[in-house]
Amino acid sequence: MLVLLPPSEGKAPSGRGTALKLESLSLPGLTEARRAVLDELAELCAGDEAKAREVLGLSEGLRGEIAKNTELRTSGARAAGEIYTGVLYDALDLASLDTAAKRRAGRSLLVFSGLWGAVRVTDKIPSYRCSMGVRLPGLGALGAHWRTPMAAALPEAAGGGLVLDLRSSAYTGAWKPKGEVAGRTATVRVLHAPTRKVVSHFNKATKGRIVRSLLAAGAAPADPAELVEALRDLGYEVEVQAPARAGTAWALDVLVNEVH
Repeated sequence: MLVLLPPSEGKAPSGRGTALKLESLSLPGLTEARRAVLDELAELCAGDEAKAREVLGLSEGLRGEIAKNTELRTSGARAAGEIYTGVLYDALDLASLDTAAKRRAGRSLLVFSGLWGAVRVTDKIPSYRCSMGVRLPGLGALGAHWRTPMAAALPEAAGGGLVLDLRSSAYTGAWKPKGEVAGRTATVRVLHAPTRKVVSHFNKATKGRIVRSLLAAGAAPADPAELVEALRDLGYEVEVQAPARAGTAWALDVLVNEVH
């Protein structure tokens, strides 16, 4: 099972240990594309601060994020699962999983990123600020920048098993499962059960809990149909829309009664 996650805007500080080793990150086919973004982002943020804030969409109050990006090659790196914070990652709470579940997380979870393309939660990265929606002056839109290298790297990472796609819309454009891979991909919406309306904050929290539940239970669904069974066994109320044609993803709605 491969689980695709969005990153978080907020991130924990960089570590105090060894600096980033770009070649050590998972999905080595993305290395050159990562280096290109890293080089331009660092150069941008080392220059005109106002321009950098405009390109990155940052307010005056977030000017400290610019300085963070100038130190990407020298700051201490931490596991990506420690760097990403926010509602989804708080609910997932990787640190409190038992050893076996943490190993499963390291194998299964892939976090998409405007800077790194995608990283596993065990990959060591510094804290940074660069969303997938950014358009760098030299490289252009990052979503488009990542499409070609992702098209080669992600099917290999997916292997022959289930792909659980929990990414937000900003990150889905960088890689869209196609063909046979799409047929074993499941996307998830979180709906308020009484109203059938999509929820916002609780969407992220529920997705984090879903991933945690699967990891903690040692669930290993091989395809979307088995995923539905696994989630129902774990107590989730799930409605399913199977693909209308081959080569398209399954759509799962997880219903929740509380919205907070």
